[in-house]
Formats: sequence, structure tokens, C-alpha cells
Amino acid sequence: MKKIAVTSFVALFFCTTVLLVSRSQASARTPTCDALPPKTKALSRELFSAMHPYDGCDQTFERCLAKKPAHPIVLRLAEDICRQLKEGKSREAIERAMAKRAQSMLSMGKPAVIELDQNTRVGNPLAPVKAVVYACARCPFCKVLVPALHEAVVSGPLKNKVQLYFRPFPLKDHPGSLEGGLAMVGAGKLGKFWPYLLLLYKNYDSFCPRAFPDWAASIGIDSEAFEREYKKIENRNALVASKQEGIRNKVNATPSLFINGRKYVYELSVKATIDALLEEYERLTESARRAP
Repeated sequence: MKKIAVTSFVALFFCTTVLLVSRSQASARTPTCDALPPKTKALSRELFSAMHPYDGCDQTFERCLAKKPAHPIVLRLAEDICRQLKEGKSREAIERAMAKRAQSMLSMGKPAVIELDQNTRVGNPLAPVKAVVYACARCPFCKVLVPALHEAVVSGPLKNKVQLYFRPFPLKDHPGSLEGGLAMVGAGKLGKFWPYLLLLYKNYDSFCPRAFPDWAASIGIDSEAFEREYKKIENRNALVASKQEGIRNKVNATPSLFINGRKYVYELSVKATIDALLEEYERLTESARRAP
């Protein structure tokens, strides 16, 4: 009897352990999801049992996440939902946000027509994701987002995945936007677009058109050549053309981002924007992998 009892106990312990491990694995979502406090984690489970990812899987998040392995886009979207839960957003706000993300990431109609100015490109020209940012030299959030995207493309998580283009979009209600736009276009013609643009944003709080030639010289541009470019009527015309192009593409604020021709209407925080660009890369590489 003792031997039978011990055997039964071992069997029961083994089954219980397997069940606990299985439940633990089933409840594992993403790092942010797993770190949520109990009450918020319960809300995440409620959301995942009702919501469907817009790509990567046709079932609910709960069922999609249980697949081995889960699709990378599903994992990315789940992580984003849990990030928003951690920030205290309501279920309704998250559902609206994910609809905006879907609108940004899925092809709906014709892509925008954008001139890809090679003077403003940064990143591997063979990278599959083309991102275009319309921005103003005097836009306070542009000076945050644009340098962050540049860094991510050059040496961060977007390296060899995204090529980034800039389209100047000066805003009348931003004093100095025309002058800043002319300076960046001129620097681009002299092969120093990004160094000059980053310097403009770095000196955002000490912006002064009289200092433009000295700033140009500090990054290796001949100051006299810069002044000649700055005054050229064709550069002013290029600035106007870029602004008109943006208006045709329904740009009404800066920064405005386009991902492979689609207007990005989701959250413009640095983290969310980089995450969306990584999602686009995953979508394209997965499609290429599955192609015959």
C-alpha cells in the first residue's frame, strides 16, 4: 500500500507540475505583457480573447499567441497593446489606436506619389522599407523624432532594414521655417544634408539665420559656396515643390511619415514609430520568404 501511495503521489506531483508549466507557457505573452500587474494582466487577457490582429493570424490574439511559434507581427502587436495598458489607456482607446495602426500598415488604395530625393536619403539603398518624413526646420517635435529615426537607421534597430528620406515642409506659423528650409536644401545640394539638418535641430533653441554659414563651415562646407546655394532661386522653388507635394499627399502637420507610400496615422512617439517600421520590415521579409 505504501509503495502504491508513493507512486500515486509522484504521478500526481508530475501531472500537477506539467499542468502548471503548461499554464505558465500558455499565459506567456511578451516581456511587457508578462510584467503587467495582476489587475492589468487580467485586462490584457480579456482584450486578447476578444481582439483579432490585423495581420499575421486570422484568429483572436489569445489563439494566435498560443501557436508555436507565434507570428512575429502578432507578438509585436501584443507587445504594443500591453505597452498601452501599462500607460493606463482604456480598452476603448486601445481598440481605436490599433485601428489607426492597421490603417497605417495595410495597403488601402494607391500609394502616395513622393519624389525620393537622393540628396536626403540615409540608410542602405537596398533596404526594403522606404520611409519618408515631411518635417519643418522649426517644428519642436520634428527635432525629437527626425534625429531619433536617423540614429535608428544608421546604427540602431532599423539599420539595413529602412532607408529614410526627408521632405521639407515649412509651416507659416513657425518663424524661421523658410530660412531653415532653404539652408537644408542648400546643404543637400553640397552633399551635407543630414549633417546640416541634425545641426539645425541640435541648435534649435539658438536658431539664427546669420549663423547658418558658420554652422555650414563647422561640418566641412565651404561657407561661401553655402551662401551661394542659400540664395539660389531654384532651391526656393524646390522648397515650394516639396511643400506642394506634401499638401497633395494630405500632409497638414509636421512631422508626417509615409511608410512605403502609406500615410502613417498611428502614434508618433519614437518608440511606436520605430516599432511600426520594424513591423513593415517583418511583413515584407515574411512575404519574400513565402514567395515561390
